[in-house]
Amino acid sequence: MNSWSKSVKYVFIGKITLRNQFAYMIDFLIRSIFLLLILYIFLQLWQTTFHGEGTDTIAGYSFKQIMWYLVITESMILSSPSLCTRVEEEVKSGDIVFKFVRPVNFVVFHYVEYMSEAAIRFIVNAILGTILGLIIIGPPHFGYGLLWLPLIALCGFTVNFLLNMVLALCAFWVEETRGLEFVYNKFLFTIGGMLMPLELFPDALQQVGRWLPFQTIVYLPAKTTVAFDASNLAGTISTQLIWMLVIGVLVFLVYRKGVTKLNVNGG
Repeated sequence: MNSWSKSVKYVFIGKITLRNQFAYMIDFLIRSIFLLLILYIFLQLWQTTFHGEGTDTIAGYSFKQIMWYLVITESMILSSPSLCTRVEEEVKSGDIVFKFVRPVNFVVFHYVEYMSEAAIRFIVNAILGTILGLIIIGPPHFGYGLLWLPLIALCGFTVNFLLNMVLALCAFWVEETRGLEFVYNKFLFTIGGMLMPLELFPDALQQVGRWLPFQTIVYLPAKTTVAFDASNLAGTISTQLIWMLVIGVLVFLVYRKGVTKLNVNGG
């Protein structure tokens, strides 16, 4: 009964987060329109690249696959809230203390908020990106990849949350974590496969990227969707689950250490 009551609390937290998103509809739409601008710029860039190469495919990807790949990666990245900013402000303002005394877990509370906001943003961004893609690029040929996108995107958002939470919890020691978030995002943009699939990178950099968790956030969801291969599906999901477990343990350790420090120094 206690577990059920806690679950209900998290459901209500998610509902409140969704309502807050719709309450600021103008800001919400402005962020979504920014996605269209980015996709249009990439459209011109890749059209020029394929024309200059004089080939139908680059590293196994056609022009249409690359563009739909970018629709997915950009939609996911622009849907991810800035967790570091939130936790940092909570620490600076002292609101972090009130979060600790609530009858909900601090990390799970932020996870529910994060995922609720990311979900509604991703749906809207994906719809807008799809409309632009259908008008300019043409219909995609996803096959069964589209069926697996919700699950793999969910795992990708979860890994992104956990990595951001590790950085955000550093606010217990350094307070300013936005610099760490900036560096993290640059890794995500490059070897995380947001700007282009890892196959387009040099072999050495590809190998580095495949040993890091960044690939699980947007690269694996986007690749699975636009270039579905059933033989790689189990490995893709397993990779995401392993990193979720590893980073989840790291979050637990950092959080426990940070709470101890806050209790000692902050009373």
